[in-house]
Amino acid sequence: MKRPRIRVFLVDDHPLVREWLGNLLRLEPDLDVCGQASGAAQALAAMTAEPPDIAVVDLSLKQGSGLELIKGLRVQAPPTRIVVLSMHEEIGDIERSFRAGALGYVMKRESTGQIVAAIRQVHSGKLYADNAVLTALAERSLARPPGTAPATPEDLSDRELDVFRRLGAGHSTRRVADDLNLGMKTVQTYHSRIREKLGLADAAELTRAAVRWLEAQK
Repeated sequence: MKRPRIRVFLVDDHPLVREWLGNLLRLEPDLDVCGQASGAAQALAAMTAEPPDIAVVDLSLKQGSGLELIKGLRVQAPPTRIVVLSMHEEIGDIERSFRAGALGYVMKRESTGQIVAAIRQVHSGKLYADNAVLTALAERSLARPPGTAPATPEDLSDRELDVFRRLGAGHSTRRVADDLNLGMKTVQTYHSRIREKLGLADAAELTRAAVRWLEAQK
């Protein structure tokens, strides 16, 4: 008896990436692309209505947050297992993704076979990541003293880091609020929390720190 194909939903804000990935997955006899979206809210609504087997999610979305989408899917579409496909290679981003509920992490620079392997392994209920990534995650967990106070951007909350990253990319407070579907006062509250945690004096220092941090990630 033929097994049903694995239903995969794609979330990426670049149409070319969705087209490339969709064409790649359709070549596999056991995979079926059942939908796609460019933003977090659209993706969550579609997958809540009809949960796929696998969601392939990019962390950096122009509309909404990939991490928040992962968290939303864990609550609203629990049967769906999540694989992150991202350009972000920082161990902090990878750790946050797994903590949010992803079961797989693939970097966009890796070979195309990696995402196919990740989908199949995560669908079987297993974690998927490069061996070097798994080692780094284990070392990071062992090296972190319990109760250490946040002192670097990596130690910010997921939402705070998303706001911080967007500030570093030159986005205004209004644009951050619009992209993340938040109120201006809420974003300003995040600014205050980030400044307090990182020991920054004012908004100008916050922006400079965000720009320097984002440049260092490239």
